[in-house]
Amino acid sequence: MTLPLVVGVDGSDASLLAVDWAVDEAARSDLPLRLVYASLWERYEAALPSLERERPSERVLAEHIVASAAERAARRVPAVKVTTDIVPAEPVDALLREGHNACALVTGDRGRSELKELLLGSVSLGVAAQAHCPVIVVRGDEAGLVGMHERILFGAGDPATGGRAVSFAFREAEARGCVLDAVRAWRWSAQEGTDHPARERERRAAAQLDELLHEAMAEHPGVRVRRTTVEGPASRILVTRSATADLVIIGARRRHGHFGLQLGRVGHRLLHHAHCPVAIVPQWA
Repeated sequence: MTLPLVVGVDGSDASLLAVDWAVDEAARSDLPLRLVYASLWERYEAALPSLERERPSERVLAEHIVASAAERAARRVPAVKVTTDIVPAEPVDALLREGHNACALVTGDRGRSELKELLLGSVSLGVAAQAHCPVIVVRGDEAGLVGMHERILFGAGDPATGGRAVSFAFREAEARGCVLDAVRAWRWSAQEGTDHPARERERRAAAQLDELLHEAMAEHPGVRVRRTTVEGPASRILVTRSATADLVIIGARRRHGHFGLQLGRVGHRLLHHAHCPVAIVPQWA
């Protein structure tokens, strides 16, 4: 059975952009699309006075939101199979459960209830930092959203966090027929002295990048790969390079038995500042 691409929808402009991005992605990869609205409307409406309950209910609003999103997806790519669901649960909890039966989760960068000054909504952050499957947060400028750059940016981290991410990156580049720009950042400080010269750090970074990419390159020989090692903070380098990418992909290490957000500073910065959609691919320790 082909797992669907699941999109969290709430009627906001950001979630509608996520629907547009996801239906294009579903068409490229021949995936079904599942649109999910989640809210604890039953609990809230039960506590309202009777006069308040005479207004259009949250359930009616939810039905309108998912129907409008499904219609939007069908207009954009009629061939993609679209299903919808309305879940009486907190949005983060609902999407995390959906992630157990999804090839990936897609969200906008903020919801309809988020403060405008926030760079990233709490739902997007919570899902990206806890999901068991890849999460794509749709954000950035129009060029990246519609794929005008024809370039996927892969932030190559440690092998402990990059195995699933590199496979995901190659599949994306292959489906899009575009270049995969694989970048590994390295750091050197003059305080380390001459025992660890900068050129040795750069050589080691290049060797680690080659090792990480080797198997995936053999499995996807048609993907054009551009390998780069750059001295500097990975978060700054990837945010800057995301301005000319259609999607930036990194891995995130997850530890069993650890609760809360498991994201890392690079992922956190990209989710707040990247100029294109961001894919966080979990790697379980």
